[in-house]
Amino acid sequence: MPTFARERNPMKGLLFIVTAPSGAGKSSLINALLKDDSRVRLSISHTTRAPRTGEVDGREYHFVDDRTFVGMLERGEFLESAQVHGYRYGTSHAAVAAAVKDGHDLVLEIDWQGAEQVRRLHPDCLCVFILPPSLNELERRLRARGQDAEEVIRRRLESARDELPHAAEFDYVIINNDFDDAKRDLKAIVRAERLRATRQLQQHPNLYRMEG
Repeated sequence: MPTFARERNPMKGLLFIVTAPSGAGKSSLINALLKDDSRVRLSISHTTRAPRTGEVDGREYHFVDDRTFVGMLERGEFLESAQVHGYRYGTSHAAVAAAVKDGHDLVLEIDWQGAEQVRRLHPDCLCVFILPPSLNELERRLRARGQDAEEVIRRRLESARDELPHAAEFDYVIINNDFDDAKRDLKAIVRAERLRATRQLQQHPNLYRMEG
């Protein structure tokens, strides 16, 4: 009786970019994905902003001062970097390259400008944009979380108006109207990308070879 060979080749990990306006639920959705899928890792960015309540250095971000960040930037250590709401953010080139090379699926939680920079160097990355159901709902969520002053909320809403049109540049768009639905959508994107025929055949080159 014919049998299928099950030889498996080492495979580079997938690189996902998840972007959204502040308050659209990006971090919550990514955290839910990480909890449910042990094969996915989060890329830890560097930032010059101060930690929020409950945040830990090296878990949510690598928190550094402006001088340290600029030094890393000048040495070319960042895959992408941006200034958002008055703070600097950057993704370590070496950390991303090592994780993907080792076969880990990696999520970058960055803004649309950073996504644009990463796409130039990694055109095979998968880009996901999280949309709020409306700007009114986005404002409600920003106020409900109680983390920002009125001036900061207004600035975030102004930024959102500029960010939303860039969703058309992404591979996938998820509307976060219902959190559970949005979580399922994000998990489905990851699973679908893993199951692409070219990737499956590259990872299992002898899967369809009949022997015996």
